[in-house]
Amino acid sequence: MNVMKRLFILITLSSVLLNSACQQDFLDRMPLDEVTSEDFFETPEQLRTYMNTFYNATNFPKYANHGSDFNSDNQVASVPDTRLQGTRTVATSGSIGFGDVRRLNFFFDHYHKVEENHTLEEYQQYLGEAYFFRGVVYFNLMQSYGDIQILTTVLGTSSPELYNPRDARNQVADFIIGQLDSAAMYLTADKTSGAGRVNRWMALLIQSRVALYEGTWEKYHEGTPFGVDGSDPNKYFTKAAEAAEELINSGVYSVYSTGNPQSDYKDLFAMLDYTTNSEVMFWRNYDQDITRGDGAFTNDRFFRMETPTNRTITKQLADAYLCINGRPINGNEMFGGYNTLASEAENRDPRFYQTIATPDQIWKIQQNGDTLYWREVYDQLNTKADYNAPSGYIIQKGYNPHMVYHVQQYEESPGLIYRYAEALLNFAEAKAELGTLTQADIDKSIKPLRDRVGMPNLILDDIATDPNWNFPTLSPVINEIRRERRVELAAEGFRWDDIARWAAADELIIGTRPKGFKASQIAKNPFPVDEDGFLDPLQKAMPAGYGFKLDRDYLNSIPESEIVLNDNLTQNPGW
Repeated sequence: MNVMKRLFILITLSSVLLNSACQQDFLDRMPLDEVTSEDFFETPEQLRTYMNTFYNATNFPKYANHGSDFNSDNQVASVPDTRLQGTRTVATSGSIGFGDVRRLNFFFDHYHKVEENHTLEEYQQYLGEAYFFRGVVYFNLMQSYGDIQILTTVLGTSSPELYNPRDARNQVADFIIGQLDSAAMYLTADKTSGAGRVNRWMALLIQSRVALYEGTWEKYHEGTPFGVDGSDPNKYFTKAAEAAEELINSGVYSVYSTGNPQSDYKDLFAMLDYTTNSEVMFWRNYDQDITRGDGAFTNDRFFRMETPTNRTITKQLADAYLCINGRPINGNEMFGGYNTLASEAENRDPRFYQTIATPDQIWKIQQNGDTLYWREVYDQLNTKADYNAPSGYIIQKGYNPHMVYHVQQYEESPGLIYRYAEALLNFAEAKAELGTLTQADIDKSIKPLRDRVGMPNLILDDIATDPNWNFPTLSPVINEIRRERRVELAAEGFRWDDIARWAAADELIIGTRPKGFKASQIAKNPFPVDEDGFLDPLQKAMPAGYGFKLDRDYLNSIPESEIVLNDNLTQNPGW
């Protein structure tokens, strides 16, 4: 039986238990062996237990080793990303992925039984979580496929809704925002430890993310195959700004800073505990003594990041960092040039060398007290697989040199999921898109991020022209806010989503190749070099640059097997 069809058939829980083991993985089966429609969802504790299963690696992935921007212009490996290269083919089988939708709809179909003996105050947190996760799951589906069926109940085999066409993406966006409104209404407003349960402020953060995504998608994809009928970008920009501003004005969170601009940014991503951190809103905790050996509940980030392991930062990202005078590197007398990594990092936004390892920084602090420096890694680049570094720029954001914490492959490096900085950036961008951004808005959004690293504030009336702006047809302030977002959120998994919603593959991807630093800096180089002496690792693999297809590759294909089952399903553009 096809997965998609099975997901929408209303069946008893006993039959789920019989079928799930052989038909689908854990996330697509009912989570509790003892759940039955007759005796479950009657107590708040049962609702809590059911919702626990959504705090999984799908909804809250690990903080990836070496970051997670490899399907963008921020990072590069030796093998090109297939989306960017334009070499993907239409999916012939598989499912769209409605497993969690079905499980959440089952909750909404049955949770009312708890009302018989309990007040709303006793279970509203778990109701809020159900709304939150349904919003998150649908956002993931919308990002992947655009238009998607909105389903709010478990369907039977004779339900006509089973064969509905896809709902328009702006209707899906409105549905998601509504789900998050409900989540914010029911979820606790307490800050919590951040490693337990989601709260009201996280719902507002994700709401600002969704609204900003849809607003920019509708604005910048207008007139393309991905345009939206009846689009209203400003409606979403307004919602994004309002949600982010409510979070900002709450005072619950603030930018983490100890007053040390040379290390605070880097230290934020290398901590072992975020319980009292002012900026980290949600994080995953790992305990090697309890879960060692279970890949879903252990992390090995620090261990994997000891060496570059074929994953490196691009020159395109490195060039985006301003100099410490707040001006771009082009024509700036403070820029030290490209001859060495040390000179390139000189007088730069401190986030440059707190994201990119430079030779003079600490690589390892060993248990015997010995200190090793990144120069020892740079001296060995490309001598073996673990030291393979296509661009030369080694990423250290998210890495902790105190190797005493390591238990090889099963360590306790936590996963940082949501942080307050995103809300600040969402707010600034939404206001800029609305054309209502003021200096006061910048002062409460961009300024705290720059203050942490000792950078000058962005001044609306004094934005230096950058001849290398990625988006020369857009306003200076939008260019600079996009730069700030790129630098602040580097290697945190936002970059492809930003490129997609800005419809920016024509400016940033097509016909380009990721470059690296000056090849003359390393003794052994197996990679091609461009005419200016910079590493050009994918030159032979794609001499014409990335072949991203503008009329196709912004969305995934609908599996053909799903279209066969439902004549009303249509394929995405270009597939």
